[in-house]
Amino acid sequence: MSSAEPQSKKSKMVSSLEQLKQLTTIVADTGDFEAMKVYKPTDATTNPSLILSAASMDQYQPLIDKAVKYGLKQGSTEDEQVSEAADMLFVLFGCEILKLVPGRVSTEIDARLSFNQEASIAKALKLIQLYEENGVERKRVLIKLASTWEGIQAARVLEKDHGIHCNLTLLFSFGQAVACAEAGVTLISPFVGRILDWYVANTDRKEFAPEQDPGVVSVTKIYNYYKKFGYKTVVMGASFRNTGEIRALAGCDLLTISPKLLGDLEKSEEPIKRFLDPEVAKASDLQKIKMDEATFRWMLNEDQMSTDKLSDGIRKFAADGRKLETMLRGLVQQAV
Repeated sequence: MSSAEPQSKKSKMVSSLEQLKQLTTIVADTGDFEAMKVYKPTDATTNPSLILSAASMDQYQPLIDKAVKYGLKQGSTEDEQVSEAADMLFVLFGCEILKLVPGRVSTEIDARLSFNQEASIAKALKLIQLYEENGVERKRVLIKLASTWEGIQAARVLEKDHGIHCNLTLLFSFGQAVACAEAGVTLISPFVGRILDWYVANTDRKEFAPEQDPGVVSVTKIYNYYKKFGYKTVVMGASFRNTGEIRALAGCDLLTISPKLLGDLEKSEEPIKRFLDPEVAKASDLQKIKMDEATFRWMLNEDQMSTDKLSDGIRKFAADGRKLETMLRGLVQQAV
């Protein structure tokens, strides 16, 4: 009996991460393949910052070399070669990720196209073409676009006319979320931690309990609105600063989590409680909003936090995109 008792106790110990997986689809917010092998997420997300970080690691050099060779072959000018290499690098990372996760990978459109609907559509079609040429079906790829009015309308066209699934990122406000749902996008990524960052930096309050965290409150309202009014768009909470935010969103459709926080959840055995529930959402007193471009722009204008964080996020992703291009340009010049 005594020898069996420790085994029995051990079998009852389930990590917080495994508990969370019973309620929410877990997505790895990283470009690091090794982290995906460890934490076994369903999906993975990438962005220019994550790819830039991963590209500095020696183990990913073969992918960079392959992308540069592709760029040299496809482009007739140096700028074209760099652009082609960058597109291919994102796709090659995505292809490798899809060998490790059973679901989908999110690949981001150049943030500098955030206010250009037609250019965003063209870039998305190009990336999907590259994926398909590399043997990946479009249903396994989410195209990430910034949640500007132009980005959301590009997603509407991609979803409706091309069967391309979209992930609307840099989403900080309720108005952005409503516009995305009305456009019929597959998924949104409301940023939790960056909302918290703004409130800590710009208000007198510096600490929040998880359920009162302004990012958690924002995502909860969006989730409830979607479920109450029967939208098909799913909610993937993103940009977490601590595990408390993650725990307070247990039950959300998806959560995309960094390797560090995945590790913290893996080490913990603290019970996970469901906070977001579709039945509770249906009973909420939220009212439906009629959304058009003027309403979208006014709601965003009236929300200083969202306006600040959207523009800041676009600038930062654009800067990392330029850094990645600078790295690739140096490699293209060396190869010529």
